[in-house]
Amino acid sequence: MFSISKIEKTKVYRKEPKMPRYSDELIDEIRNSNDIVDVISQYVNLKRSGRNFFGLCPFHNEKSPSFAVSPDKQIFHCFGCGVGGNVFHFVSKIEGIGFKETVEMLANKANITLPTIDNEQDNKTAYIKSRVYEINKQAAQFYHENLYKPTAKIAQEYIKKRKLDNNTLKTFLIGYSCNFNELYKFLKQQGFTDEEVLASTLVNRNDKGEFIDRFRKRLMFPIQDERGRVIAFGGRILEDSQIKDPLRPQAKYINSSENIVYSKGRHLFGLYAAKKQKLDKILIVEGYMDAISLHQRGITNVVASLGTALTEAQGRLLRKNSEQIIIGYDSDGAGQAATMRGLEILQNLGCDIRILQIEGAKDPDEYILKYGPERLQKCIDNAISLVEYKVKILKNNLNLEHPNDKIKFLTEIAKEIAKIGSDIEKEVYVDKIALDYKISKEAIYAEINKLLYQKSPNDKSTQRRNIVKHETVSHLKLNNDNVTKKENMIIYLLINYPNESYNLLKEKIKYEDIKDIRNKQIIKKLYEELEKGNIINNTNVLDLFEDEDIINFLTWVMAYDFEIVEVDKCIDDILSNYEKDKLISMRNEIVQTLDNMDNLTQEEIASLEQSLSEIIIKLAKMK
Repeated sequence: MFSISKIEKTKVYRKEPKMPRYSDELIDEIRNSNDIVDVISQYVNLKRSGRNFFGLCPFHNEKSPSFAVSPDKQIFHCFGCGVGGNVFHFVSKIEGIGFKETVEMLANKANITLPTIDNEQDNKTAYIKSRVYEINKQAAQFYHENLYKPTAKIAQEYIKKRKLDNNTLKTFLIGYSCNFNELYKFLKQQGFTDEEVLASTLVNRNDKGEFIDRFRKRLMFPIQDERGRVIAFGGRILEDSQIKDPLRPQAKYINSSENIVYSKGRHLFGLYAAKKQKLDKILIVEGYMDAISLHQRGITNVVASLGTALTEAQGRLLRKNSEQIIIGYDSDGAGQAATMRGLEILQNLGCDIRILQIEGAKDPDEYILKYGPERLQKCIDNAISLVEYKVKILKNNLNLEHPNDKIKFLTEIAKEIAKIGSDIEKEVYVDKIALDYKISKEAIYAEINKLLYQKSPNDKSTQRRNIVKHETVSHLKLNNDNVTKKENMIIYLLINYPNESYNLLKEKIKYEDIKDIRNKQIIKKLYEELEKGNIINNTNVLDLFEDEDIINFLTWVMAYDFEIVEVDKCIDDILSNYEKDKLISMRNEIVQTLDNMDNLTQEEIASLEQSLSEIIIKLAKMK
């Protein structure tokens, strides 16, 4: 069993110099392009249950499904045999192949071209790609500094009109593009070649051979990927008269052309800024300014879909980063159409979808400026479910006093309820529809069952390749030992809530305090990575380890429901318990020492008794 950790990849390259190097960036691209549910569904018949999918484990014989796949965390774990991992681990295990073959297989599935051995063109492409990232980084800073110059007065007036503060300008690196070829001249001064500059698509060359900046006299919005790298730009025109110019009308917004580092349908504006906080839910809005305005006013879990209709790749990105997605598109016709398209994509991906409902404003930006962040936050918290939204749309389009329309209404609603995986959720909606529209629950269930049974039976026999017999892994069962419970909880908190937990836990709990050897290895590594400032999450944590036992255990930790209601209270409880355990241990040591006081001086005895008294008082206060 392999782990695609940086350590292993380095080993592979050194031992097999003829193997082409697969960068971390490429591995991430391949992983993000292969949804784990889609991949595993080709081998295992999966059925949704709540937020996860379950099926019979392909790695051991079982009669009841204990093999779980999490679309949110992009992991699998079998609660029977204990095996777990990400999409790379699954393919490697099920196909019986190594790292290189697994990468090739998944890259081919996603139509991603891999570098080849000693290929000059591949090496050049990789180099140009790195230069374009650097060009984008320097261009963002160039535009941002321009915004503060006297020549950017028109942009400064727009910023003032939109009430954006300096902190927001710096958080999003908002800038201003000047005339003709100022950026081109700046990039040349920094040593970039014409080939590199053209590859960035920030500069074009006309028929006369002149180099002209793509963005001119526009407010500039750098677009960052999940890792914070600037990959593209959006630019807003500042002179509205140019939009309406009958001779040369210009688009209100333009984006970078797709290039070697940017594909417009695969990224979300503002996601990097939003990820600095824990994302229990994400609000997706239409435009840059919507996202920026909300972020400045305290709604930081907001992203924008880059002016395009939501794509499946963006949907996967949303699902990977949050448990709940709230659609907050504009209330006009185009916005509602975009909402419907987004709903279909997110529903197919198994997201927990909600729809923002606001009145008195056409979009979230206008709403927050008119009514304030508290009222908008309340609207976000009260966003309606997919079924409720479909009910609302159908009611607006049908006359429910007419029998035919009422039949059509109930038939369409039954279709939506039939898509719900949870039986409890189904029952809640059936009860509500039956009560609101005065129709028997039996009739609604009959319609739902008819729809379910009409579906073509696509269930295929589960392919069981490389079946491995495993005894139940005892350490993956929740140990009743309180120490083990606490250590498992620490690992869970460091992976899921690193910003809230790391500093507090490391200050009070050293990895040397951890009793279980495996847990000590894991916590030590997590401490080290977080100390370096590296991001730890459900997606990348498995890459830090090579040991199969640790990988299996970590997927169990990630899959297990620790039922944390309040993160801060959970952290406080753990710290309090550890402090109490340490005091009890110190008390017992002192008592044992005093039992053999023959070798102690009176001074030593007095000191120990004083310490014992202090410990007993502290313990009494903790009860």
